[in-house]
Amino acid sequence: MSKKIYITGLGIISAIGNNVEETLDFLNKQKSGVSSLDNIVSRYQHQLPVGEVKASNDELKKLAGIEHLPDNTRTTYLGIIAAKEAVKNAGINNMKEFRTGLISATSVGGMGITENLWFDYLNPEKTGEWLRYIETHECGDSTESIAESVGATDYVSTISTACSSSANSIMFGARLIKHGIVDRIIVGGTDSLSRFTINGFMTLMILDNEHCKPFDAERKGLNLGEGAGFIVLESEEAAKGKTILAELSGYGNSNDAYHQTASSPDGAGAYLAMEKAFKISGLKPENISYINAHGTGTAINDLSEGTAITRMFGKNVPFISSTKAYTGHTLGACGGIEAVFSVLAINHNTVFPNLNYKNQMPEVEFTPTTELLTNQKIDHVLSNSFGFGGNTSALIFSRHN
Repeated sequence: MSKKIYITGLGIISAIGNNVEETLDFLNKQKSGVSSLDNIVSRYQHQLPVGEVKASNDELKKLAGIEHLPDNTRTTYLGIIAAKEAVKNAGINNMKEFRTGLISATSVGGMGITENLWFDYLNPEKTGEWLRYIETHECGDSTESIAESVGATDYVSTISTACSSSANSIMFGARLIKHGIVDRIIVGGTDSLSRFTINGFMTLMILDNEHCKPFDAERKGLNLGEGAGFIVLESEEAAKGKTILAELSGYGNSNDAYHQTASSPDGAGAYLAMEKAFKISGLKPENISYINAHGTGTAINDLSEGTAITRMFGKNVPFISSTKAYTGHTLGACGGIEAVFSVLAINHNTVFPNLNYKNQMPEVEFTPTTELLTNQKIDHVLSNSFGFGGNTSALIFSRHN
């Protein structure tokens, strides 16, 4: 049984880049990818800023290297691009050398296609030519396509727990390795923008019609985004002789069951998730160098998370920022995308800034980092991901010594 879980590969695509190199460049230049909505026809097209990947489905399909295959969903294309990069980055040339699996997380699934064809499905005069897309609606369909594209077949599963989905896929993958079920596993998530999610979040009245301002006293809401982020986890045996990017040292999940969509005001679930992550890692709050916060920019979430962090760290909160002002809130993909950010922070000794922040929240004592900080000693990063229904998760990434 592997005692340690090593990270050997990273893959990402989002509004700030189609790969790890482009993403790091955007992060270092402090450039947000949040802009206009171009790829979806919506009544809110010119009202809401989003973190959109500026590529058509055909362009994404080409980037994924699957032009010869039948058309699929945008969620699937994003996932394949990021997963393939993670596998390549990990130097995996033979999938059969070790038992290899894939856990992919998503909340949107294939609704980006099926929402456009709904009335065709109901129309008896239609020939049924679009019925083949019904299968792509399910969250698991994108997972199967991603697994097939990278050749990871020893264990394949899907997780959909709203915005904590990717963090939970990473946690699940680590447990599979520790229990000897697989030797290495590709974990993360993928989500695309859709009218359904845009309309749904408008109904909740938590979208900002300007660029979001996480942890700002005058925050108005979140910006939606899309993308995918995957990392490769390997056991000690499988990772021998390889470049170790970081260690997944701790993880925790809880559910405060407070509300269908809102976080608990006292941050109970967030606190419990962080507490469990610390227990598994053997670390203490004072060991954390940087917190990549969930920080969506909504009134309730930032208050809940801020309260939990203050309770956990007291007056000694380390460097902290939310990177969602860079990418938008990518829903089920955010835990995977921010796992990549966390590992990059460790490898480059950098703290990425909390863009758009100006005004101190009166309810918390900490102030997020607003400038790019380089040449820092980043040994341990806490990354939070909190989802609807009270499903909260925390991951701790550590430097490999």
